[in-house]
Amino acid sequence: MVIKQPNTQIKLTNVSVVRLRKGGKRFELACYKNKVLEWRSNVETDLDEVLQIHNVFINVSKGQVASKDDLKKSFKTEEMDQVILEILKKGELQVAEKERSNQLETTWKDIANIVTESCVNPQTKRPYTVTMIEKAMQDLHLSINPKRSPKSQALDVIKQLQEKQLLPIQRAQMRLRITLSQSKECKLVKEKVLALVTSIEDEDSSSTEYELVALVDPGKYRAINDLIEKESRGKGQVELMNLREKEEGDEKF
Repeated sequence: MVIKQPNTQIKLTNVSVVRLRKGGKRFELACYKNKVLEWRSNVETDLDEVLQIHNVFINVSKGQVASKDDLKKSFKTEEMDQVILEILKKGELQVAEKERSNQLETTWKDIANIVTESCVNPQTKRPYTVTMIEKAMQDLHLSINPKRSPKSQALDVIKQLQEKQLLPIQRAQMRLRITLSQSKECKLVKEKVLALVTSIEDEDSSSTEYELVALVDPGKYRAINDLIEKESRGKGQVELMNLREKEEGDEKF
Protein backbone atom coordinates (compact mmCIF):
# COMPACT_ATOMS: atom_id res chain seq x y z
CA MET A 1 0.00 0.00 0.00
CA VAL A 2 1.34 3.48 -0.88
CA ILE A 3 0.42 6.76 0.77
CA LYS A 4 0.96 9.71 -1.61
CA GLN A 5 2.03 12.99 -0.07
CA PRO A 6 3.51 16.10 -1.70
CA ASN A 7 6.81 15.15 -3.38
CA THR A 8 6.95 11.82 -1.55
CA GLN A 9 5.47 8.37 -1.48
CA ILE A 10 5.44 6.45 1.77
CA LYS A 11 5.10 2.71 1.51
CA LEU A 12 3.10 1.19 4.32
CA THR A 13 3.58 -2.42 5.32
CA ASN A 14 1.72 -4.51 7.88
CA VAL A 15 -1.04 -1.89 7.88
CA SER A 16 -4.40 -2.01 9.64
CA VAL A 17 -7.09 0.55 8.86
CA VAL A 18 -9.45 1.93 11.49
CA ARG A 19 -12.53 3.49 9.89
CA LEU A 20 -15.22 5.77 11.31
CA ARG A 21 -18.16 7.30 9.47
CA LYS A 22 -19.21 10.67 10.84
CA GLY A 23 -21.05 13.65 9.43
CA GLY A 24 -21.70 11.76 6.21
CA LYS A 25 -17.99 11.22 5.57
CA ARG A 26 -15.53 8.36 6.01
CA PHE A 27 -12.42 8.91 8.10
CA GLU A 28 -9.55 6.45 8.37
CA LEU A 29 -6.31 5.91 10.29
CA ALA A 30 -3.30 3.91 9.09
CA CYS A 31 -2.20 1.79 12.05
CA TYR A 32 0.17 -1.05 12.82
CA LYS A 33 -1.46 -4.46 13.09
CA ASN A 34 -2.15 -5.65 16.63
CA LYS A 35 -1.36 -2.21 18.06
CA VAL A 36 -4.98 -1.03 17.80
CA LEU A 37 -6.20 -3.83 20.05
CA GLU A 38 -3.29 -3.21 22.43
CA TRP A 39 -4.24 0.48 22.60
CA ARG A 40 -7.89 -0.33 23.24
CA SER A 41 -6.92 -2.66 26.09
CA ASN A 42 -4.51 -0.03 27.52
CA VAL A 43 -1.46 -2.21 26.86
CA GLU A 44 -0.10 0.43 24.47
CA THR A 45 -0.48 4.14 25.34
CA ASP A 46 1.91 5.80 22.86
CA LEU A 47 0.04 6.96 19.73
CA ASP A 48 3.27 6.96 17.73
CA GLU A 49 3.52 3.21 18.33
CA VAL A 50 -0.05 2.73 17.06
CA LEU A 51 -0.12 5.02 14.00
CA GLN A 52 1.96 4.45 10.89
CA ILE A 53 1.30 8.07 9.91
CA HIS A 54 0.10 10.71 12.37
CA ASN A 55 -2.73 11.94 10.17
CA VAL A 56 -6.40 11.42 9.38
CA PHE A 57 -7.37 10.13 5.94
CA ILE A 58 -10.52 10.05 3.84
CA ASN A 59 -9.07 6.98 2.13
CA VAL A 60 -5.85 5.37 3.36
CA SER A 61 -5.29 3.15 0.31
CA LYS A 62 -5.52 6.15 -2.06
CA GLY A 63 -3.55 8.42 0.25
CA GLN A 64 -6.38 10.98 0.47
CA VAL A 65 -5.83 13.10 3.59
CA ALA A 66 -8.83 14.64 5.37
CA SER A 67 -8.91 18.45 5.21
CA LYS A 68 -9.20 20.70 8.25
CA ASP A 69 -12.66 21.71 6.99
CA ASP A 70 -13.74 18.05 6.92
CA LEU A 71 -12.51 17.56 10.49
CA LYS A 72 -14.16 20.72 11.76
CA LYS A 73 -17.52 19.94 10.11
CA SER A 74 -17.65 16.35 11.35
CA PHE A 75 -15.77 16.46 14.67
CA LYS A 76 -16.31 20.16 15.60
CA THR A 77 -12.56 20.52 16.05
CA GLU A 78 -9.36 20.80 14.02
CA GLU A 79 -7.28 19.31 16.82
CA MET A 80 -5.68 16.31 15.14
CA ASP A 81 -4.98 14.18 18.25
CA GLN A 82 -8.53 14.69 19.53
CA VAL A 83 -9.93 13.40 16.23
CA ILE A 84 -7.46 10.51 16.12
CA LEU A 85 -8.41 9.41 19.64
CA GLU A 86 -12.12 9.42 18.77
CA ILE A 87 -11.52 7.34 15.62
CA LEU A 88 -9.34 4.88 17.56
CA LYS A 89 -12.00 4.56 20.25
CA LYS A 90 -15.15 4.37 18.12
CA GLY A 91 -13.89 3.28 14.71
CA GLU A 92 -14.17 -0.16 13.17
CA LEU A 93 -10.96 -2.10 12.64
CA GLN A 94 -10.90 -3.31 9.05
CA VAL A 95 -9.89 -6.95 8.79
CA ALA A 96 -8.97 -8.93 5.67
CA GLU A 97 -11.22 -11.91 4.86
CA LYS A 98 -8.55 -14.51 5.65
CA GLU A 99 -7.68 -12.77 8.91
CA ARG A 100 -11.38 -12.52 9.82
CA SER A 101 -11.83 -16.23 9.15
CA ASN A 102 -8.85 -17.08 11.38
CA GLN A 103 -10.18 -14.78 14.08
CA LEU A 104 -13.62 -16.44 14.00
CA GLU A 105 -12.05 -19.91 14.14
CA THR A 106 -9.93 -18.92 17.15
CA THR A 107 -12.95 -17.42 18.93
CA TRP A 108 -14.98 -20.57 18.21
CA LYS A 109 -12.31 -22.76 19.82
CA ASP A 110 -11.97 -20.36 22.78
CA ILE A 111 -15.73 -20.55 23.41
CA ALA A 112 -15.70 -24.35 23.24
CA ASN A 113 -12.75 -24.54 25.66
CA ILE A 114 -14.39 -22.17 28.15
CA VAL A 115 -17.62 -24.21 28.14
CA THR A 116 -15.64 -27.44 28.54
CA GLU A 117 -13.58 -26.09 31.44
CA SER A 118 -16.50 -24.55 33.33
CA CYS A 119 -19.24 -27.17 32.91
CA VAL A 120 -20.03 -30.79 33.72
CA ASN A 121 -22.66 -33.38 32.96
CA PRO A 122 -24.90 -33.08 36.06
CA GLN A 123 -25.70 -36.79 35.93
CA THR A 124 -22.09 -37.97 36.05
CA LYS A 125 -20.32 -34.86 37.46
CA ARG A 126 -17.81 -35.31 34.67
CA PRO A 127 -16.72 -32.80 32.00
CA TYR A 128 -17.46 -33.09 28.31
CA THR A 129 -14.73 -33.18 25.68
CA VAL A 130 -14.11 -30.09 23.53
CA THR A 131 -15.23 -32.13 20.50
CA MET A 132 -18.62 -32.87 22.10
CA ILE A 133 -19.13 -29.20 22.99
CA GLU A 134 -18.20 -28.09 19.45
CA LYS A 135 -20.72 -30.58 18.03
CA ALA A 136 -23.39 -29.13 20.34
CA MET A 137 -22.44 -25.59 19.22
CA GLN A 138 -22.91 -26.69 15.60
CA ASP A 139 -26.33 -28.09 16.49
CA LEU A 140 -27.18 -24.66 17.95
CA HIS A 141 -26.17 -23.08 14.61
CA LEU A 142 -24.07 -20.72 16.68
CA SER A 143 -23.07 -17.49 14.98
CA ILE A 144 -19.80 -16.02 16.34
CA ASN A 145 -19.75 -12.31 17.15
CA PRO A 146 -16.13 -11.06 16.83
CA LYS A 147 -16.95 -7.94 18.84
CA ARG A 148 -17.98 -9.90 21.94
CA SER A 149 -15.60 -11.70 24.28
CA PRO A 150 -15.41 -15.51 24.09
CA LYS A 151 -16.38 -15.68 27.78
CA SER A 152 -19.67 -13.81 27.34
CA GLN A 153 -20.53 -15.93 24.28
CA ALA A 154 -19.65 -19.10 26.20
CA LEU A 155 -22.19 -18.13 28.87
CA ASP A 156 -24.80 -17.73 26.10
CA VAL A 157 -23.92 -21.17 24.74
CA ILE A 158 -24.41 -22.76 28.18
CA LYS A 159 -27.79 -21.04 28.52
CA GLN A 160 -28.93 -22.14 25.05
CA LEU A 161 -27.80 -25.74 25.60
CA GLN A 162 -29.81 -25.84 28.83
CA GLU A 163 -32.90 -24.23 27.27
CA LYS A 164 -32.91 -26.47 24.18
CA GLN A 165 -31.82 -29.55 26.17
CA LEU A 166 -29.36 -30.65 23.50
CA LEU A 167 -27.29 -32.32 26.21
CA PRO A 168 -27.42 -32.34 30.02
CA ILE A 169 -25.09 -29.58 31.20
CA GLN A 170 -24.61 -27.27 34.15
CA ARG A 171 -21.99 -24.91 35.48
CA ALA A 172 -19.48 -26.86 37.54
CA GLN A 173 -19.64 -26.15 41.24
CA MET A 174 -16.72 -24.31 42.82
CA ARG A 175 -15.15 -25.78 45.93
CA LEU A 176 -14.42 -23.06 48.51
CA ARG A 177 -12.74 -23.02 51.90
CA ILE A 178 -14.13 -20.26 54.09
CA THR A 179 -12.52 -19.38 57.40
CA LEU A 180 -13.82 -16.97 60.03
CA SER A 181 -12.30 -15.89 63.33
CA GLN A 182 -14.67 -16.54 66.23
CA SER A 183 -16.29 -13.22 67.07
CA LYS A 184 -19.64 -11.55 67.56
CA GLU A 185 -20.01 -11.20 63.80
CA CYS A 186 -19.06 -14.81 63.05
CA LYS A 187 -22.44 -16.40 63.76
CA LEU A 188 -24.37 -13.90 61.63
CA VAL A 189 -21.90 -14.11 58.74
CA LYS A 190 -21.90 -17.93 58.94
CA GLU A 191 -25.71 -18.04 58.62
CA LYS A 192 -25.64 -15.80 55.55
CA VAL A 193 -22.86 -17.87 53.93
CA LEU A 194 -24.65 -21.18 54.52
CA ALA A 195 -27.71 -19.77 52.75
CA LEU A 196 -25.59 -19.25 49.62
CA VAL A 197 -23.73 -22.57 49.36
CA THR A 198 -25.01 -25.59 47.42
CA SER A 199 -23.71 -28.27 49.79
CA ILE A 200 -21.37 -28.61 52.77
CA GLU A 201 -18.41 -31.00 52.44
CA ASP A 202 -16.68 -30.26 55.74
CA GLU A 203 -17.30 -28.03 58.72
CA ASP A 204 -15.05 -27.48 61.71
CA SER A 205 -15.20 -25.11 64.63
CA SER A 206 -12.69 -24.37 67.41
CA SER A 207 -12.50 -21.74 70.11
CA THR A 208 -10.67 -19.39 67.77
CA GLU A 209 -11.75 -20.26 64.23
CA TYR A 210 -14.63 -21.57 62.13
CA GLU A 211 -13.82 -23.37 58.85
CA LEU A 212 -16.21 -24.44 56.10
CA VAL A 213 -15.51 -26.39 52.89
CA ALA A 214 -18.47 -26.22 50.52
CA LEU A 215 -19.57 -26.44 46.92
CA VAL A 216 -20.90 -23.19 45.48
CA ASP A 217 -22.58 -22.16 42.24
CA PRO A 218 -20.08 -19.94 40.33
CA GLY A 219 -22.72 -17.21 40.13
CA LYS A 220 -22.71 -16.87 43.92
CA TYR A 221 -18.95 -16.67 44.41
CA ARG A 222 -18.83 -12.87 44.26
CA ALA A 223 -21.70 -12.51 46.73
CA ILE A 224 -19.93 -14.79 49.21
CA ASN A 225 -16.59 -13.05 48.74
CA ASP A 226 -18.18 -9.60 49.20
CA LEU A 227 -20.06 -10.83 52.27
CA ILE A 228 -16.88 -12.10 53.93
CA GLU A 229 -14.95 -8.94 53.06
CA LYS A 230 -17.59 -6.50 54.32
CA GLU A 231 -19.09 -8.22 57.33
CA SER A 232 -16.21 -10.17 58.86
CA ARG A 233 -14.28 -6.94 59.47
CA GLY A 234 -11.09 -8.39 58.05
CA LYS A 235 -11.38 -11.57 60.13
CA GLY A 236 -12.52 -13.86 57.32
CA GLN A 237 -11.02 -15.45 54.22
CA VAL A 238 -12.32 -17.18 51.08
CA GLU A 239 -10.03 -19.67 49.30
CA LEU A 240 -10.86 -21.18 45.92
CA MET A 241 -9.80 -24.82 46.16
CA ASN A 242 -10.70 -25.82 42.60
CA LEU A 243 -12.88 -24.68 39.71
CA ARG A 244 -14.68 -27.92 39.05
CA GLU A 245 -16.63 -30.40 41.06
CA LYS A 246 -15.61 -33.79 39.70
CA GLU A 247 -14.83 -37.14 41.13
CA GLU A 248 -11.18 -37.56 42.00
CA GLY A 249 -9.19 -39.06 39.16
CA ASP A 250 -11.78 -38.14 36.54
CA GLU A 251 -10.49 -36.89 33.20
CA LYS A 252 -12.27 -35.65 30.13
CA PHE A 253 -13.57 -38.48 28.03
